[in-house]
Amino acid sequence: MGSRSLKEQLASVTPLLDDLRVKKEERIKQFADIKLQLEKINWEISGYNHVADAGPDNWEEHDLSLRKLNEYHAQLRTLQKEKSDRLHKVLECVNEVHSLCGVLGLDFGKTVSEVHPSLQETGIGQSTNISNTTLEGLSLVVMKLKAEKRCRTQKLKDTVTSLFELWSLMDTPEKERRCSEKIASVLGSPEQEIIHPGVLSLDIIEQVEAEVGRLTKLKASRMKELVLKRRSELEEICRRAHIEPDSSTAPEKSNALIDSGLVDPSELLSQIESQITSAKDESVSRKEIMDRVEKWLASCEEENWLEEYNQDVNRYSAQRGVHLNLKRAERARIIVTKLPNTIPAQMQQVNVEIRKA
Repeated sequence: MGSRSLKEQLASVTPLLDDLRVKKEERIKQFADIKLQLEKINWEISGYNHVADAGPDNWEEHDLSLRKLNEYHAQLRTLQKEKSDRLHKVLECVNEVHSLCGVLGLDFGKTVSEVHPSLQETGIGQSTNISNTTLEGLSLVVMKLKAEKRCRTQKLKDTVTSLFELWSLMDTPEKERRCSEKIASVLGSPEQEIIHPGVLSLDIIEQVEAEVGRLTKLKASRMKELVLKRRSELEEICRRAHIEPDSSTAPEKSNALIDSGLVDPSELLSQIESQITSAKDESVSRKEIMDRVEKWLASCEEENWLEEYNQDVNRYSAQRGVHLNLKRAERARIIVTKLPNTIPAQMQQVNVEIRKA
């Protein structure tokens, strides 16, 4: 057999060369695609949106091995993870800014747009900016908003505390208080639980401050009335406990002091409140004594009634209600029989209680 001609040899090799050329073009396209993705993510991380054209016609790579391609794939996976992590951080910060802006009554769109316009809305072909500058800007905004929230929370709590005191002092009806329940709930809530939209807005704080101002003015005009009302309550407590009320806050003196301006009505009211507390404590300590005295007086009253009943010649007549009087007389005789022995014991106990008091 003779050797094949050059044409025959070339014809046998040509299909193989064509196949290799196709594979090379495909490999070049793979490299170009992955390089484009790498550059795009790098630009996104750096904060730029422009990506250079890395198509097959403008791309050159001498090493087209699978090893090199795998290296690029590994780089891409690393960058994709970094992009995902950054995007997650950005979204976390944006959500936190949204929540804080809601509570503080601030414009969310304007707030995040000042960091980067893409954080509010993204247009066609525009992605959310995930650069270091954006992350740092968002962190700074979150920090400032949290500081503002702390400041407003404390301010509102102080104002609401004053509002509560005025409500109590002015005996504000429950109906009027109910409209401020949502705001009042701030008083007992930890800062992290204050999430109701607008509850820390400047408008709300100004409204509460205005209400405190209104009640403060009203308090000044009604203070004399409140002083006299609480003094009356003090006198009633003292009357029931058989205690002499403190004369230093007698109605005549209180009126004169308020009219003269020598004493702050709030101080006078506080003094009466202290006297009421003391009177209540004294009343509690005297309760057992008073119970014994009242029991003794009741026994004496029954004794007097029994004497009158025994002198009534018609006590056994067939009148209406006679059976009730008979029953009462029976009970009264039992009480009167015990009275001689009861009185010394009770009086002795009363004397002991008085000495203790």
